[in-house]
Amino acid sequence: MGGKFPPQGFTLIELLIAVAIIGIVVGIAYPSYNRYVERSLRTDAHAGLLQAASEMERCYSRQYSYNGCTVTATSPDGSYAITVANGGDEDGGFLLTASSERDDGCEQVLQYNARGERLPAACW
Repeated sequence: MGGKFPPQGFTLIELLIAVAIIGIVVGIAYPSYNRYVERSLRTDAHAGLLQAASEMERCYSRQYSYNGCTVTATSPDGSYAITVANGGDEDGGFLLTASSERDDGCEQVLQYNARGERLPAACW
């Protein structure tokens, strides 16, 4: 039965080495992918806050007041709820807040005020 043809296929050792290499690559790539997803979520919040700020400024240019102005309630992708609070002198007139139930890698809610201040700075 020995014969003309050499044995074909993979040995168990070769398969284990391939599985180990795949495990190492996944172990390196998965955390990077999670950071990418977190950044993309924050980018959605940034876009929503800046869109809401431009809506507030358009309203102010018509009414000469931020009182009674409304904004789009969600970010462009719908991941964040955008709320507006009429403020005082410390924030320039309004404070926009983007909050989400999803983990975006930032422990605090993202905020933007009428003076253009972006809080917390580490998440922008």
